[in-house]
Amino acid sequence: MRKVLFFLFLLAFSFSQDLFGQEQELSPTLLAMYQEELPFFQELITGGQYADPPVNYLGSPFFDVRVFQNGKIQVNGNTYSKVPLLYDTWLDEVITFHPIYNQKILIKAEKIEGFTLVDNAVFRRFSGNPDYGKHHHGFYQVISDGEIKLLKKHYSTVESVKESGLITREYINEKDYFFWFEGDFLKANKKKEAIAGLGLSKKAVAEHFGGKDLYQKNNPQAFLLGLLELRKKLPMPFTGFSEQ
Repeated sequence: MRKVLFFLFLLAFSFSQDLFGQEQELSPTLLAMYQEELPFFQELITGGQYADPPVNYLGSPFFDVRVFQNGKIQVNGNTYSKVPLLYDTWLDEVITFHPIYNQKILIKAEKIEGFTLVDNAVFRRFSGNPDYGKHHHGFYQVISDGEIKLLKKHYSTVESVKESGLITREYINEKDYFFWFEGDFLKANKKKEAIAGLGLSKKAVAEHFGGKDLYQKNNPQAFLLGLLELRKKLPMPFTGFSEQ
């Protein structure tokens, strides 16, 4: 897989810290560099212009931060590094920045294999999961990348704000957990279903955690990682999720 240094990120950040300033002109040197790399850049900006969230909504639909930061993305077999990226969890879309037109641009979801955001949060596009209404384009954060993967689906909902005034609605950022094995998804939001799906016994789980109930202490991710650790210790190979 060819790695391409996406130097245009430097151009975007030379405009302003938050990337939403007035239009800027490129110097002849930078414009020549842009034109030289244009085939690679065009591969990233084929999804059309991104419309900003409504100004009268509280919160943000973006993952973790609301300003562009260094990222890495895999598109059509190529890896582009140092790319300005945002991930919109409401639309399940990945966004970059056009350094000439000073616009947020969508990257076509079907071209994206995966991307890495701030703090090395790794996302990949998975197919399947037809019964899950928030699957959308299929971008999931990979929490554990073993034979059985632990995935986290970030999504946003919109709720009405009861207070009177210009603010009418609010973005609520939420998440669901899934185990993934050979193309199959198992929703792991509930303790009982997660244990049974991995073919574990309640007794073995209690012994593994030493009586500590991490799930009930609002730490489901640590609990699910612990289940995977326990599953790896079992002598029999894992062949698929157990019937609920």
